[in-house]
Amino acid sequence: MRDNPIGVFDSGIGGLTVVKAVRSMLPAENIVYLGDTARLPYGTKSVDAIIEFSLENARFLISRGAKFIVIACYSSTSVALDIVRRHVDVPVIGVIDPGVVKALEVTRNGRIGVIGTSLTIFSGAYEKAFRKHGAKCEVLGKACPLFVSLVEEGWLEHPATELVAREYLQPLQEDGIDTLLLGCTHFPLLMPVFRKLMGDIHFVDASQELGNALGNALKAADVERSGRDGALSIYLTDLSMNFKEIGERFLGEPMTDFSRVTLKGL
Repeated sequence: MRDNPIGVFDSGIGGLTVVKAVRSMLPAENIVYLGDTARLPYGTKSVDAIIEFSLENARFLISRGAKFIVIACYSSTSVALDIVRRHVDVPVIGVIDPGVVKALEVTRNGRIGVIGTSLTIFSGAYEKAFRKHGAKCEVLGKACPLFVSLVEEGWLEHPATELVAREYLQPLQEDGIDTLLLGCTHFPLLMPVFRKLMGDIHFVDASQELGNALGNALKAADVERSGRDGALSIYLTDLSMNFKEIGERFLGEPMTDFSRVTLKGL
């Protein structure tokens, strides 16, 4: 069981930012990644569709021997986490709770901004997560859908990106937040722009916090792998023209072991 991989899935290849964080913190772990690129984005789909896709993704990873499943997709975590947990026989962790815990730890004035896709923000998943942790804070959500396209275009510090970011973030700044929680796998790549515009506040990258939570969970279950030579296998449900370029931007290293896979629902 120790050598079995951690399974990670996302609606696309943005979840490779989560894989990057996990590989940095848990270098011994084998990882199998599934990006459902044929059906992205999940954020515009119905709740029922996202649940169906998420269950298919989880079952695929289990068929590849996953000992633990990470839902790197914020939309899936928002609406399908509890359902996936009830339908599979391995532990499942989502990307929302770890970021919430860290935001509560670092905030000083209790005013926390959360940015994400429209579905993630309007689902109320973050407000629910903060309440679950007994938080007495004000959560200010802001949907920022254009950031996804800007990141995939590679416009990480482009003037247009800064212009869009200023429009999105200025209301949060005026509301006096002291902590900004990045609620999308794409958003950490825009950190230089966020820091420039928001100044001296706390930034919470949920990908990093998920890596910490996953390490603790593996240790508690006594299934962590030792060493530093963990393998990474990447499966995608569609191979777009520039998927490798974008994927390597998220992963921070060359993509070498990848292949296309067809899921039952496709």
